[in-house]
Amino acid sequence: MRKDIHPKYVLTTITCSCGNVVHIRSTVENLHVELCSKCHPFYTGKQKIVDTTGRVERFRRKYGLSAHPEEEGAEA
Repeated sequence: MRKDIHPKYVLTTITCSCGNVVHIRSTVENLHVELCSKCHPFYTGKQKIVDTTGRVERFRRKYGLSAHPEEEGAEA
């Protein structure tokens, strides 16, 4: 086997823009990230739900579908 061909595996400090610091092992010494599990909306529960009701209603009108499947049977 060839010697000294692999990068050094060192303790890495990951610093988020929110101030959260995580220590792992990697081939780089320091990483700076914009989002982490402490500040990302998906993990914090503060995720903003995009309102797509208008799109759904437009689709239903276009194809003649109702919001409730039992209503479609009554119309036919």
